[in-house]
Amino acid sequence: MDLKLLQGVGAAGASGLGRAAGATSTGGAGFSKALDSALKTVSDLQKNSSSLQRQYQMGADSVSLEDTMVAMQKAQVGFQAAVTVRNRLVSAYSDIMNMQV
Repeated sequence: MDLKLLQGVGAAGASGLGRAAGATSTGGAGFSKALDSALKTVSDLQKNSSSLQRQYQMGADSVSLEDTMVAMQKAQVGFQAAVTVRNRLVSAYSDIMNMQV
């Protein structure tokens, strides 16, 4: 996973997902915590996006269309990164399970 792509997610998203990508050298527990943190960050981005969408649809003056669209894009990029990590983990698991001992 390219960390430059993750930097586009924003400060919160990149820090959580970036930690998940770089935590493999610290061991299983560190990777697990980093992955959990990254998934929570993606969830928070999606909740923020949904909240801004609802506020904009209700006509709140404090929420602009630009802020809403940026939040939606951050949530989408974060989710795509999480799905990519998941797919690679499943692929690695399948490869390991298919190895002959």
